[in-house]
Amino acid sequence: MTGRFRLPRSSAFFRPERASVSSNRRGMRTSVREGIPATIIANLLGGPLQTAFLLYLGFNSEQIGIVAAIPSLTLIIQIFIAAGMQRWSDRRSMLLLFAVFHRVLWVATGLIPLLFPEASWFGIYTILFLLSFAMGQSANVVWTSLMADIVPPAVRGRYFGIRNTIHWAVASAVLLLAGQWLEWVPGGTGFVWLYVISAVCVVWNTVELARYANPPFERSGGGLSAGLFMRPLRDRGFLSATGFITVFLLVYNLVVPLFSYAMLNVLHLSYSSVTLITMLQNIVMMASYIYWGNMNARHPARTLLLWTFPLLAASCAVWFGLAFFPALLVLSIAHVLLGFGLGGYNLLVFNFLIGDTPKPERPMYVAVFNALTGFAGFIGPIVGGWLFKVAKHEPAWIQQYGIILFAGLAMLALSSLVAPVVFRKATRG
Repeated sequence: MTGRFRLPRSSAFFRPERASVSSNRRGMRTSVREGIPATIIANLLGGPLQTAFLLYLGFNSEQIGIVAAIPSLTLIIQIFIAAGMQRWSDRRSMLLLFAVFHRVLWVATGLIPLLFPEASWFGIYTILFLLSFAMGQSANVVWTSLMADIVPPAVRGRYFGIRNTIHWAVASAVLLLAGQWLEWVPGGTGFVWLYVISAVCVVWNTVELARYANPPFERSGGGLSAGLFMRPLRDRGFLSATGFITVFLLVYNLVVPLFSYAMLNVLHLSYSSVTLITMLQNIVMMASYIYWGNMNARHPARTLLLWTFPLLAASCAVWFGLAFFPALLVLSIAHVLLGFGLGGYNLLVFNFLIGDTPKPERPMYVAVFNALTGFAGFIGPIVGGWLFKVAKHEPAWIQQYGIILFAGLAMLALSSLVAPVVFRKATRG
């Protein structure tokens, strides 16, 4: 025996557990199974189907922008959860508590048109969604810390590539079926069944969450103190990389969270067309996880991140093609680029956070990163929603592709001129 940790075949993730299976393997298989109902919920209640539901409720672009900003706003709570983990270190119980409340509150938004007057819908949806994602972001920082201990470093790239591929395959199938469903059963009845399925998946997800391993948590040597908060901010390499990503995401979030709004409410595409385009994005993202995972086995995450920024920028810049070519062709190309770029960004940022940060302070590093980048994710969609509202009084091309094009050009400039310098210094730091 060489002692090397082997990554089990993907089919093994769904086999019954045996007593001889290591806790690492059990945790990795549980993570794959648990993510399936979580993915179903996220795609039935989020993304383009969430935008469709909000438009059904009568929300405008500004209101949709505010809703889209909430997940990023709630990232700030991760700093307090990371600090609290120094005292309450039972990560499985924390994950179960936060994740279940997150999904229960999200599903509860489906009751709004049934229980409340129309004038209160936006306020109540916003409050429930805010509370839901405060719980969800709390769960995320605990889950990241837990998975960093469960998944051995030697197989992280491949493992998360396989895991993400499975989950995005589920996401693609869900989007395809749900988009067709809303075409067959339009209006409130169609959305009711999406929420019913999500409620069933909450129960399934809760069962799987309770099966996670609970390895001992290594506390920071300094304990709970102001120094714990400051350690990530004194890490020059980490801070410079995080600063660039924050600025880049600020521009990115002006437009990308509103892609579905632009397609549904500006270009007037059907539910099925928008979900098919988003499904194409997910399929490309799914396939790209394997590629990026294998590349990450040979190259550092920081180096590979430089390759993802131009892809994300190009996914916005190509909207200019709407001036010359059919909308479905241009939007398909844009979402292929977005899927490939996001697949790399999501995987590489995660591996950067759990691989390039000190283990005792890792939850605080993750929380600080998410808080800083979350600010960009909060401001971006609000400003973007306002820009789309203002653009209603401008020539049609401004709403159709102008706002997104200008954001894409700004992102291209950042990724080609600024990113190489910043990440070269970050690597030296």
